Amino acid sequence: MRGGERTTGRSPARLSPVYRVIRKIGWLLRLRLETQPGLIWRSAMMTLAWLVRLHGWTLRLAIKDRPGYFDGGLGRPAIILLWHNRIFSAPAVSKRYRRNGRQTFVLTSASPEGSLLALFVAHFGIGAVRGSSSRRGSVALREMSARIAEGHDMMITPDGPRGPRYHLQPGALFLAQRCGAPILPVHIEYSRYRRFRTWDGFAIALPFARMRVVIDEPFWVDPAANDEALEDARLRLERIMTDALVMDCTDSPG
Repeated sequence: MRGGERTTGRSPARLSPVYRVIRKIGWLLRLRLETQPGLIWRSAMMTLAWLVRLHGWTLRLAIKDRPGYFDGGLGRPAIILLWHNRIFSAPAVSKRYRRNGRQTFVLTSASPEGSLLALFVAHFGIGAVRGSSSRRGSVALREMSARIAEGHDMMITPDGPRGPRYHLQPGALFLAQRCGAPILPVHIEYSRYRRFRTWDGFAIALPFARMRVVIDEPFWVDPAANDEALEDARLRLERIMTDALVMDCTDSPG
């Protein structure tokens, strides 16, 4: 949505639940979406962040950190990848467990909704780079590269913001090649959860469910790789991330 209440043409069924919540909050509070959110919007995002944090504390976490990322074992900035439908509890987990001293940045939309998401993740100590593959894409790539050069991590949902689900878009590989940073595939699974009818099959763990987080070994991209080699790397990385899926083997998509 841009400039208040004009729509982008995306049907409600294809909106992420996060954006649905934002729109519902705006409707309840009779607020317009604006590029610079006001006090009421800021208060709403703070309240939402606390609810997500409290929800995260109810989860029974099992974390397998193969490269020692949370404790600083990697020793350098990284590009963190996780599927779009697994992002709900990721900020709370990061806030609780990371001790490596680096800040994480995420890529958010350049729209007014993206401004609110940037406010939301800020409550978990996470910064935001504004842009997307369809808007400010090249600017966002430069800004992400700059954040990595400064020693920060980037978190990316490689099938976002509009899918297709579990199709790994090449942007993360371009960023890794440009910066010489490793990619860390992150696998998240819930024992009990609610699945939404969105393009990504967005999943939210039910309170007190088991949440398993696996941070995989670093995936490196050859800085001299040509287009063919990059496509081969993309397919290998996509297989690493899809072969680890568990929830999708026990229920139907959507």
